[in-house]
Amino acid sequence: ARQLDLAILFDSQAGRRWSVMPLLEEKLFLIESRQPTSVTAAKPPKRMSVAQLGDLPLILPTGSHGLRSTLEGAFARAKCKPNVVAEIDSLAMLMDAVDNGLGCTVQPWAAVGRYADAAQRFKLTEISDTLARRATALCSLSDDELSPAGLAARVVLADCAREAVLSGRWVGARLVS
Repeated sequence: ARQLDLAILFDSQAGRRWSVMPLLEEKLFLIESRQPTSVTAAKPPKRMSVAQLGDLPLILPTGSHGLRSTLEGAFARAKCKPNVVAEIDSLAMLMDAVDNGLGCTVQPWAAVGRYADAAQRFKLTEISDTLARRATALCSLSDDELSPAGLAARVVLADCAREAVLSGRWVGARLVS
């Protein structure tokens, strides 16, 4: 018995029975608290390379997380190791730790999108490495297995994502074909 017909996945690998529609690619940002205990300069640069992150205390998801594998690849290409001070998979808990000044994180802008006062709470610095991006795909059962409601939901989800990117509400994201 199947348990899932449709999902938005990050860095997904297509299964035999899955239809995978690439949706978008998100830039990554160094995110840190604006509290006085902040670890970088009071006025952060607009952009940083992955190599420049090596000494910063990072709070990252665990190794099994898709974003973590993307970051590990970026650090390997930059020939440096991240200074991971904590591993937290829950985005809410991870962002609370960053907000409280326990370290920085590397995430897409969407990680701070839920905060109405994000600009007052966090400093964001774009990661300049072109391969340090998060891929997002809309995955579903194959068309012949997906119900009419599932097919309709897939179209609506793709349209919502497209509209959010084109309107500028999904900061740092670009559509892929």
